[in-house]
Amino acid sequence: MTDHPETSPRRQPEDELDQQLAALWRVESARVIARLTRQVGDLDTAEELAQDAFVAAVQKWREDGVPDNPAAWLSTTARYLAVDRIRRRDTQRGKYHLVAASQPQAQEYDLDKIVDGDLADDLLGLIFMACHPILSPDARSALTLKLVCGLSTDDVARAFLTPASTIAQRIVRAKRTLAAAKVRFELPSESERPARLDAVREVIYLVFNEGYTATSGDQWMRGDLCAEALRLGRMLAALTPSDTETLGLLSLIELQASRLRARTGPNGEPVLLLDQDRTRWDRLLIHRGLANIDRIERLGGTVGPYALQAAIAACHARATLAEDTDWERITALYDGLVRISPSPVVELNRGVATAQAFGPEAGLEIVLPLFDVAGMQDYHLLSAVAGDMLCRSGAHEQARQHFLRAAELTQNGVERTTMQSRAAQCAAMHPTSP
Repeated sequence: MTDHPETSPRRQPEDELDQQLAALWRVESARVIARLTRQVGDLDTAEELAQDAFVAAVQKWREDGVPDNPAAWLSTTARYLAVDRIRRRDTQRGKYHLVAASQPQAQEYDLDKIVDGDLADDLLGLIFMACHPILSPDARSALTLKLVCGLSTDDVARAFLTPASTIAQRIVRAKRTLAAAKVRFELPSESERPARLDAVREVIYLVFNEGYTATSGDQWMRGDLCAEALRLGRMLAALTPSDTETLGLLSLIELQASRLRARTGPNGEPVLLLDQDRTRWDRLLIHRGLANIDRIERLGGTVGPYALQAAIAACHARATLAEDTDWERITALYDGLVRISPSPVVELNRGVATAQAFGPEAGLEIVLPLFDVAGMQDYHLLSAVAGDMLCRSGAHEQARQHFLRAAELTQNGVERTTMQSRAAQCAAMHPTSP
């Protein structure tokens, strides 16, 4: 008889298991919550059940090892928990207990038969629900970013440059408001979509940004979130094919995602835009992004913030070499963007473009006043950008201090190492530094 490899679940050390569960939560939680919300009709209950499924996974997998298909196990467990919750809802409210330890195997549900269209409807339905106009704009974005990205409240707070306690209160109030108003889990009708589109687009872009430059952890990028945002953007564009801002968002994501392979070096270290090997950029994504810009022009719609940012990304995509970049056009586009969508972060990017087009001193005139803007003092990228411009202008000791401050502020391990390295380089250029 031919020997077969061992197919039973593999037991793992607790630290390794905890890391795998954390990664699974980030990747799978949105899908699990979306399916549960459709099943139980309540967002707060769905999130609680998803968390219970992960608690069950910790208990079960520590004893029996991780199953071959952990995502399927989690989805099936969550469904059983939901059925149990529905059964007990009226008679045993508050006496709910985990039942995962005695479940049938996950294979009883053929999750592969769930078509992409159904999952797309679930994910978009979850986002549209969380972006209901009954909620404030800040609450919509915070709630959806937490659900779709699987981020902690602290990570969401860093994304908004807002205290974690404020974000936590927003999320709790948002879920209570949705439950009290009995908001249904569904894709809104065509006439109801415009009221929610701005918030939905913002959230999808926040998901992409969290993947493009992770706010915390040991990886500079999270490709799973970039891919999720790209997929959500395409689904939204298919749902609203004549909306120029949605096309602008999709174009922007495609053009930025085209650089992902070139954004890290051999050891995972960040490679900045001007230093990237452009032959590694994804030409298919660039082609798609530029095609969507052409569609926007043919539709003749009003140019909004996402379409303008896509036009900026197109300037980079069209430059075969870094020195070919049309920085003056990019600066002009940022001038327009800051007028229609003013924010400190847009102003910071305008300062970067200005420095490239007209020299670091011109950029510093825009960037340094941002340290007086509330919330920006603790934004690590502001210190990083200021450090770069000061270094280029010859103020190496000031640059070193800013890089050290950026290293102190960032929650991302790769960025911290990069900022410390830049500070050391500045110290070498200014030998009297301590």
